[in-house]
Amino acid sequence: MKNRLKVLRAERDWSQAELAGRLEVSRQAVNAIETGKHDPSLPLAFKIARLFNMPIEEIFDDA
Repeated sequence: MKNRLKVLRAERDWSQAELAGRLEVSRQAVNAIETGKHDPSLPLAFKIARLFNMPIEEIFDDA
């Protein structure tokens, strides 16, 4: 699944570790999601959407 997580994180000048802390996941989990190696669980996707104050569809693209 494609996503804009890396771009959104960079716009806020957050490191992967900072984002991971805010989401209560590991830095490795953030890296895996950003690189498309792992899709987030639905609860984590909602948490990411709330953190960035955006609809899930604007962050993740299943195309």
